[in-house]
Amino acid sequence: MKIHLQYGRDGLDIDLPGDNVTVLRPQFVPGLADEQAAFVEAARAPIASSPLAEKIAATDRVAVVIADGTRALPSNRLLPWLFAELGHVPAENFTVLIGTGTHRPNTAEEILRIVGPEVVARYRVINHNAYDKATMAEARPAVDGIPALWMNRAYVEADRRILIGFIEPHLMAGYSGGYKAIFPGVSDLASIMYYHRAEMIGHPRSTWGIMQDNPTQDHIRRMGSALPVDFLLNVTLNHKQEITRFFCGDVIAAHEAGCAFAKETAMVACPGRYPLVITTNSGYPLDQNLYQSVKGMCAAVEIVAEGGEIVTVARCNDGFPSHGNFATMLAEYGSAQAMLDAVYAPGFHKLDQWQIQKLAQVLLRAKVSLYSELSVEQARQAHLTPIGDLSAYIAQRLAALGTDVSIAVLPEGPMTIPYVAEPLSV
Repeated sequence: MKIHLQYGRDGLDIDLPGDNVTVLRPQFVPGLADEQAAFVEAARAPIASSPLAEKIAATDRVAVVIADGTRALPSNRLLPWLFAELGHVPAENFTVLIGTGTHRPNTAEEILRIVGPEVVARYRVINHNAYDKATMAEARPAVDGIPALWMNRAYVEADRRILIGFIEPHLMAGYSGGYKAIFPGVSDLASIMYYHRAEMIGHPRSTWGIMQDNPTQDHIRRMGSALPVDFLLNVTLNHKQEITRFFCGDVIAAHEAGCAFAKETAMVACPGRYPLVITTNSGYPLDQNLYQSVKGMCAAVEIVAEGGEIVTVARCNDGFPSHGNFATMLAEYGSAQAMLDAVYAPGFHKLDQWQIQKLAQVLLRAKVSLYSELSVEQARQAHLTPIGDLSAYIAQRLAALGTDVSIAVLPEGPMTIPYVAEPLSV
């Protein structure tokens, strides 16, 4: 059986024996025949909201929040359609905010790719910087032990706010999209750190596909609603990065409709667990670094047998990456248990601890091997087994396990979230 794995921009093919291989993909939904026409229809007949053009006056200062370069959101298509629908609002009234969260700023070249040269030429486009309080304003005072929430000043001071995002299962928040564009997208470091504290990330309902009583999603919505959001523009995508549906309108109602659709297409039931699971991180742009590629491992761990193995295929051409504490924390702790002990220690607060925590949880369940552009030393520093020749390694592992053993493959990584037993509740 030849299987095409999403890896970098072009992907790669592997050959596997076909008798005992379960290939887990999201239900393929064709892209919309006319994406722009579908957007116009969704913007003019939104979910639980008046039409977009009626929400924004010509004199309003409008903040439009989009995702950064680590996400597959087609902002370069969506933004021109949005601005055309709001043609009565002068270009100088808009600020396009790139919701970086704690990620590094996008370069000028990356911004051109993310939003397109025409948008760069006509509109103000800025990176959010969670580390610079001078660029922010208070959106919510400290309440009940939760620190004061600060957000990008352009967002706080806007008259109207529009959030753009895409919906897929998320390893902590249940699903992406909705308020997640702004929290943590355009929020301050202290608030992001509190949101990612170990107790919340480690909660059993802070996981894929769960919205009800998910403390991570609950906190996102609590913080995101600190200021009014006037319109949500969310989409779902297929593996070709074509838009399959629009979910526009009220931020909660539209988001929940999108989550229900994503559950139907992306959550896949499995009859049991597998001793070997091969996964990706959905290819470019999601597999640019190891930090992001933990998501593909977290998808695979849902169905790997205790003590089994996850083979992760992720390019990681941007390294760990170099910014943040992810790489230094990997080097600092000698085992997965040591990582968990550190993040759960009273008073421990460190940027990127949440991804260390998720990786450690995976490593305590299964061996994780990695085919990537990281060096052998870097992979080992991350407590992973480096793979040089992918086909040879898989053949070796299958020979060791036996030809009758069942294995699973997630060619699109966390675009598919497998689960065992009863379907999860949105």
